[in-house]
Amino acid sequence: MRYALFTGCVAKGAARELYSSTIKMAESLDISLDEMTSAACCGAGVISEENEVLSDSVNARTFAIAEDKGLDIMNICGTCHGVMKKAEHSLKKDNNLMDEVNKVLKSGGYRYRGRVKIKHLLNILVEDYGLDKIKEKVTKSLRGLKIAPFYGCYIIRPSELSDLNDPDNPTAIEDLITALGGEPVDYEGKLKCCGFPYVMMNKEGALTMAGKHLSQAKEKGADCVVTPCPLCHLNLDPYQPEIDKIIGKRLKLPILHLPQLVGLALGIKPKVLGLKKHIIRAKIFR
Repeated sequence: MRYALFTGCVAKGAARELYSSTIKMAESLDISLDEMTSAACCGAGVISEENEVLSDSVNARTFAIAEDKGLDIMNICGTCHGVMKKAEHSLKKDNNLMDEVNKVLKSGGYRYRGRVKIKHLLNILVEDYGLDKIKEKVTKSLRGLKIAPFYGCYIIRPSELSDLNDPDNPTAIEDLITALGGEPVDYEGKLKCCGFPYVMMNKEGALTMAGKHLSQAKEKGADCVVTPCPLCHLNLDPYQPEIDKIIGKRLKLPILHLPQLVGLALGIKPKVLGLKKHIIRAKIFR
């Protein structure tokens, strides 16, 4: 199995442990990754607010890079994935837009043909690789651990663009947790927004929202939370000390990136997976 890896900005900046744990996890699963080092930022949904053609052009260039490699794209960021799926949908439904975007790309020597498949790591693990095969690779079962999934907005919304079988009631993360030996925790906030999109505009409101979700997970007995989106991680982990002050309780709930959780079950050392880089240390993993 081989994919064109789109790291996104956060995995090369504020959450570098996401990048390193993805590489280590892929090595353990014999998944080959061809990193698209020349790809640009997806725009995070911000560019499209001002100029949709520019946003679609930026993403179409990334698609074209993967097509030239003959590989499908692996996203490790839920936000990047959602933005790319939206761009793909816009381009494929509008031939005039496709032509306009390809005129923009031509000057750089690129052309998007609509052939590449855009996949998130979660879907690749559950569908392409397969849960049964993952079970065979587990060397350190997560048995006894209660793990709360936090999907994030972009991987499930809008539902018509989501790759999940039932974006209104997804089970992909839960199924993966079970395959790794852990116990998934069900709670209301797992499908809600983490608050990151407006933390700079209304910090208290955003962190109150995040605190509500984490409190629900904690009350249901969660030992940790796992998310497929590093922007959700940024709001739930680094801001957690501030969240504690706002909601008036100490949560101490570790937030893991998806490849970190998988890597732990594969027997990769916590230090190698970058768990010590988190604000809330996952002391349950030794």
